[in-house]
Amino acid sequence: MKKTIVTAACALLALTGVAGAAEHLIEMHNKGEKGAMVFVPDFVRAAPGDTVRFVAVDKGHNAESIKGMVPAGVEPFKGGVNEEVTVTLEKDGVYGIKCAPHYGMGMVALVVVGEPTNTEEAAAVKHPGKAKKVFAELFGHAVASK
Repeated sequence: MKKTIVTAACALLALTGVAGAAEHLIEMHNKGEKGAMVFVPDFVRAAPGDTVRFVAVDKGHNAESIKGMVPAGVEPFKGGVNEEVTVTLEKDGVYGIKCAPHYGMGMVALVVVGEPTNTEEAAAVKHPGKAKKVFAELFGHAVASK
């Protein structure tokens, strides 16, 4: 009986790390509180090991990382249009996300994982149209929410 309890306790402890990871849902909408073509929410603070799931609530959207806006050594990701994408973010840093068809319209999101180690590099990336303004606001929010 004692052996069974010890074995069960060890198994539970081994799973604790996995159970501690959170999943963050980001929806892709044609219209939201902040206007047309938006990620909801467009700012997420996560911990290393958390996952982010991107769901196209309205058709015509995708989620993909932006070149220069992921920590060094992180593989970029690119989801197809109307495709749900789940990404596990293991490394501290800033992750810039766009919807490729609506990037110039400002359909972007910012995910900060742990310590934002690559903020300067990510903030230096140039963006088209309204995305530039939206990222300026999101970086302001990231600094304010530390």
